[in-house]
Amino acid sequence: MKRGRLRDLGITIGRLPPGRNNAITDVAGVRVGYSTLCVDRPHVLRTGVTILWPQSDIFRSAVFAGSCCFNGYGEMTGALWLAEQGLLASPIGLTNTCCVGIVRDALCAYAVKSDVRDPTLLPVVTETDDTWLSESETFPITRDLVFAALESATGGRLAEGNVGGGTGAICHELKGGTGTASRIVRQGKASWIVGALVQANYGLRSQLMIGGIPVGHQLKHIPSAYDEPNDKGSIIVVLATTAPLVGKQCERMARRAALGLARLGSIGANSSGDIFLCFSVHNRVPSKRSVHRVEMIDPGSMDGLFAAAVEATEEAIVNALTAADTMVGRDGRTAHALPLDALSRMLSPLQSR
Repeated sequence: MKRGRLRDLGITIGRLPPGRNNAITDVAGVRVGYSTLCVDRPHVLRTGVTILWPQSDIFRSAVFAGSCCFNGYGEMTGALWLAEQGLLASPIGLTNTCCVGIVRDALCAYAVKSDVRDPTLLPVVTETDDTWLSESETFPITRDLVFAALESATGGRLAEGNVGGGTGAICHELKGGTGTASRIVRQGKASWIVGALVQANYGLRSQLMIGGIPVGHQLKHIPSAYDEPNDKGSIIVVLATTAPLVGKQCERMARRAALGLARLGSIGANSSGDIFLCFSVHNRVPSKRSVHRVEMIDPGSMDGLFAAAVEATEEAIVNALTAADTMVGRDGRTAHALPLDALSRMLSPLQSR
């Protein structure tokens, strides 16, 4: 069966409707770009970088944002300044663990190239470890690759699976990677979008549940990507929304990504870096204005947004699994794709929803 998205199989999870593309790019102005490295010489590389533009003019006009560290075996640069201000003023980079610094420096260089005059630029770059499949300890990501991802970023429907920073990812011992999804929240006369982008590289096979069905237990015949089962990976979740949120409210939204993982069976293992970020594009904070007028939703009215964050995270992870192809990496190690024929049979009760 051709690789695709969960809904391509006629299966839906969650109760809220998706946006037009069922992607984080359903949030107006959000663009995503990839650079992907899949080569065997001089090193076996299965890696890359993903760049997310919150808005095209983000260097000059910030958005409210907040982050959450569910389990801290990972890295996100710029986190302290993000927590201090509750503002995001740069593109977001997702890559492998070894190349966080390279991507961070490249984002700073791109800002200088773009004539951004902020001497304290602290971009947000985060990571998952792909060294089981990729010789990423050779520091293969270059400034040119980062620039290419920045400049090729698009809206609309996105590539998923073995692309960008998720190229060498393993999820629930199957081939993981990059995934995305979105939800529409309607409240009175208002309508908002919540989108999620994930880099999924975590979890045990035995834990995996989709739509409440324990599919992992029915996939024991598929060899694990690892020599023996382990939960040593990580996951990055980026949420975006059109809802009028300020920094603290974005932080509250980011926390809900953990519940999307829980629906799929994750326990937040000790050696997993589970790091989440949320931003809102509703308010803009230009750098050269001393007073800003902002709007915010009443805290008591956020439950629908919380539900959307959970559902979008959950489906984005599944889309990463259903889109990713089997990959052979360093030392002949193989991460097998989630078999879609078998998945469709297991999830047949959901097809009639």
